[in-house]
Amino acid sequence: MFLIGLTSGPTRNSGALSKVARKLGWASLLASGLLVGSTALARNADAPAGMPTVALVSLPSQAQATHQMILGGGPFPYQKDGTVFGNRERLLPPAARGHYREYTVKTPGLSHRGARRIVCGGTPPTQPESCFYTDDHYASFRLIAR
Repeated sequence: MFLIGLTSGPTRNSGALSKVARKLGWASLLASGLLVGSTALARNADAPAGMPTVALVSLPSQAQATHQMILGGGPFPYQKDGTVFGNRERLLPPAARGHYREYTVKTPGLSHRGARRIVCGGTPPTQPESCFYTDDHYASFRLIAR
């Protein structure tokens, strides 16, 4: 059985889950019992049912700061921040091109952008419908609970 934890990050099987999720879709995984999400299931219409959630206050302080920058419209430290996220991994709900935008979450000690991101969907970007956190460069996402 695959298990995605609420705050423990990706598990040993999370890469396999991503591949299965892309092939079967979230609904099939839920129906088959292969996906076990957190008890606080996402109630946002923009997130797949059962997608793991994470409270904003439990994210690293750098992610909280990035989220505040998003809501404030910047300024952002990286040129790529605020650009369109294409959702090529198909782990986020399908949406028209331009719906999702990505933002870098700084990683202390790194001189480059690192793997941590927040991806938000909706317009205007300062009032996103939903935001997702990844600490593994788009291999998995958690819905940031409001």
